[in-house]
Amino acid sequence: MVRQAGFFDVEERLRELSAKGDDLERIAALLDFALFRPELERAVPRADGTKGGRPAFDHVLMFKILLLQAMHGLSDERCEYLTKDRLSFMRFLGLGLAAPVPDANTIWAFREALKRAGAVERLFAQFDATLRAAGYLAMGGQIVDATIVAAPKQRNTEAERAAIKAGQIPEGWAEKPAKLRQKDRDARWTVKFSKAKPREDGAPQVDLAVPAFGYKNHVAIDRRHGLIRGWTASHAAAHDGARLSEVVDADNTAGDVWADTAYRSAKNEAWLAERGLVSRIHRKKPPGRPMPARTRRANARKSAVRSAVEHVFARQKGPMALVVRTIGIARARARARARARVKIGLANLAYNIKRLVWLSSRPAPA
Repeated sequence: MVRQAGFFDVEERLRELSAKGDDLERIAALLDFALFRPELERAVPRADGTKGGRPAFDHVLMFKILLLQAMHGLSDERCEYLTKDRLSFMRFLGLGLAAPVPDANTIWAFREALKRAGAVERLFAQFDATLRAAGYLAMGGQIVDATIVAAPKQRNTEAERAAIKAGQIPEGWAEKPAKLRQKDRDARWTVKFSKAKPREDGAPQVDLAVPAFGYKNHVAIDRRHGLIRGWTASHAAAHDGARLSEVVDADNTAGDVWADTAYRSAKNEAWLAERGLVSRIHRKKPPGRPMPARTRRANARKSAVRSAVEHVFARQKGPMALVVRTIGIARARARARARARVKIGLANLAYNIKRLVWLSSRPAPA
């Protein structure tokens, strides 16, 4: 016979979780989430309650749920379930076993409200200001890169794809609202090339071309702390180099900017020079000629620095399981790209919060 759990049993289980190392508990101890309240209340205004009805869930509670969702790659339904199921989630949110939990629709509606208000960018900037005030200044220059964020693949005909690229609704979709709601018209296909290593005998091999569908997360991290300082989002086929000016952090204490060859262009080099920034962008191989040894060595030195940004993407695509789910909610009134930007922005903010936990265990910043 299973014994009914008592209050002290729950407390004992929470102590065991703490002993094993609960990152959410560390986050709650490090960060006062009340700092986000003014911006959240501006973005999601609530009625004064004079007309009665069930009280709305607290703004900060809802925001923390969105962060949990971003940290663990959860759908709205799965987030609701795990909030009811996991003691670590309940403790992070300040909920008791009998406390009401926001359902999937409430989670969706709160995120949509943040999207309509354009609040995610301001919330990200607010936390970045908090990091700087705590001594985590953007230092050592910055590293710029982008990664593809997968979205549910679309099965469209050639004619439908052409209409979508032209910014039009394909023929027949408007007459079928249910079908139209299930179609993501902002994500794009692209091909990601992976360099093949030469064989042991030195013979070259064919590079791998991997098709991908979705969006891109463009970021700039500071070299000193590895925190995301600037970001933007686009569809997967967008050119990385065209987003350089959107993500570079003007407040970094050093002027060096590292990036791969996709960012090297006369326009970008001139833009960096005008702002007193030093280009550490990889140089391209001359067409039809081998790469000069000096350029190859210089690129290798840059790669040793630039590789740090891959840790950000590995974290987001690994433990955080970052994807953009834009299908399955019938109330999707806005374009998918705006929802994708909110999801990507929350993932970048969640990454910085988790990075703060790691940084706080290191020696104090210089």
